[in-house]
Amino acid sequence: MKNRAELIDKLLLKYQPFAVWSMPQCSQAEFMIAHSAYDVQVLNDETEFEGKQGFIFAPFQKNDTCPLVLLQGKHIKEEDISSFDLKGLEPVISKSDTRRRPFVISQDQYLKDVEEAVQAINDKEFSKVIVSRIISEEQGDKTIGEIFDAVRAQTPNAFVYVVYIPKVGLWLGATPEVLLSADSNEVETVSLAGTQLKREDNDYSWKTKEIEEQAFVSRYILEAFGEFNIKPYTTRGPETMESGGLAHLKTTFSFDAKLIEGRLSEFVKRLHPTPAVCGLPKVESMDYINTIEKHKRRYYTGYLGTWGLNEQAKLFVNLRCMEITTDDYLLYVGGGITSQSVAEDEWEETIRKANTLLSAL
Repeated sequence: MKNRAELIDKLLLKYQPFAVWSMPQCSQAEFMIAHSAYDVQVLNDETEFEGKQGFIFAPFQKNDTCPLVLLQGKHIKEEDISSFDLKGLEPVISKSDTRRRPFVISQDQYLKDVEEAVQAINDKEFSKVIVSRIISEEQGDKTIGEIFDAVRAQTPNAFVYVVYIPKVGLWLGATPEVLLSADSNEVETVSLAGTQLKREDNDYSWKTKEIEEQAFVSRYILEAFGEFNIKPYTTRGPETMESGGLAHLKTTFSFDAKLIEGRLSEFVKRLHPTPAVCGLPKVESMDYINTIEKHKRRYYTGYLGTWGLNEQAKLFVNLRCMEITTDDYLLYVGGGITSQSVAEDEWEETIRKANTLLSAL
């Protein structure tokens, strides 16, 4: 085995469940490769994380076709790829059903959806909601391994991944948003929202809409802190964070891990989904999403990452992602809608977000 791209492509040819990822600002990739179908565990909810180790792949909303999955098996680092023996893996017969056709809406329909969402906010149905859409692109000549390498090169400060699990399909993404990072000493979570193009001069100014959008997420996190009696805690930000060709507003919250000892998985369950990907209040905005969006989000705006490896948890919100079907790349993109939103601007924002992956394709 020569390199990570070759291993990715060979695992896909074998229909072997696996995840490959690289952490932000890390030059090395890691793999979790299932030895057999028994290494793919479907969990009922986050409370079943406790005492387990592996790679978590969680949907926006759990259902029979989009389960919460814990992938276990062989954990290898990039320096061990050359000595890894594919022949020792048990064949997995089941394959993903990848001929599903998505619901792709027109620009006019998306603008209409955003305008309706703004009206609903003005009518006090909720304060913020995320409206998303799917962009469908025909597959080109690049292999998935080559695309993974290209995305990593473009977005070194993102969590870049490929996940293949027969129950959920083949996904690839590069997300800048931390849901939770924890070790035995400290727990960290992040409020990330608001988007503009990256500036070479670093001279950023943020509009009221973007500041308000990010503040909703920060307040939501602090409400969760109150429910878990998390105090004291420290904050850093709001500050500008660049990822690929975009910039976002970011605030980092951290606290002593002992404050939620034994309850980390419960805390994850309370956080997801945050207003950055759903809206506020959570129940009302999620109901609205299920009404107005013509597609199912599946694993877009879910979360993923490592749990229990090296006694750490590193989970990321699944943004800037695509589902890879038999013929197409299905890119999921969306924007946070508030009372200040302008529909045409939100459409342009989805295009900018899609460019993170489109430029690598």
